[in-house]
Amino acid sequence: MNRTLSVVRLQLVNKQTFLWVPLLVLGGALVITMAIFAMLPVDGIVGGGAQAPMWYFLVVGVQSLTLTFPFSQALSVTRREFYVGTMLTALLASAALGAIYVVGGLIEDATGGFGTGSVFFKVPGVWAQGWAAAGFIYLVLSFAFFQVGFFCATIYKRFGALVLTAGMIAVALLLLVGLWLITRLEAWGEVFSWVAGTGVLGLTLWSLPVLALLALVSYAALRRALP
Repeated sequence: MNRTLSVVRLQLVNKQTFLWVPLLVLGGALVITMAIFAMLPVDGIVGGGAQAPMWYFLVVGVQSLTLTFPFSQALSVTRREFYVGTMLTALLASAALGAIYVVGGLIEDATGGFGTGSVFFKVPGVWAQGWAAAGFIYLVLSFAFFQVGFFCATIYKRFGALVLTAGMIAVALLLLVGLWLITRLEAWGEVFSWVAGTGVLGLTLWSLPVLALLALVSYAALRRALP
């Protein structure tokens, strides 16, 4: 357990990665979005700038392995300890980001969209079940982006760029086949009805098994990856 916490501290040695850069990205997106909204003579605009830090978490997932894993092995940290410590760090960072989104949404609601009458944090579908559900959704989404980045990095470390690229192409083809089947069966109405009925919270819960599978594959690849 002590070594696992040491990995958490190791990941947080450079506080820019998990703390300052995400805050800078979020703050910059907020300022730019609000400036644009203030220039538009329309109220109730829903912006998508709040997702910007989540895309950065994809990069953090890659960096947390490629930049830290070799150093951790020199410190005699086991791969299991490195993995658990890294996931714990990502979970804590995702929870912190989720809390910031919730606080931002409450402030946005109290100030009428920061004086612009628009939406940045409090996206209607995400907040449909209240602030607690919204915080959970933001946490899972942030962690999901991190997990995808970490997964890609472990596949690259274990098998190389060729396998990673082939895998990404295979996933794209599977998605394309799925879209073709839905179109062929004329089932888009049923798909949209299911998505609308499930809601954002339900879709987030459905994503948990996928994230668990990515986590297992990442750990299996990491066990045999070279530093």
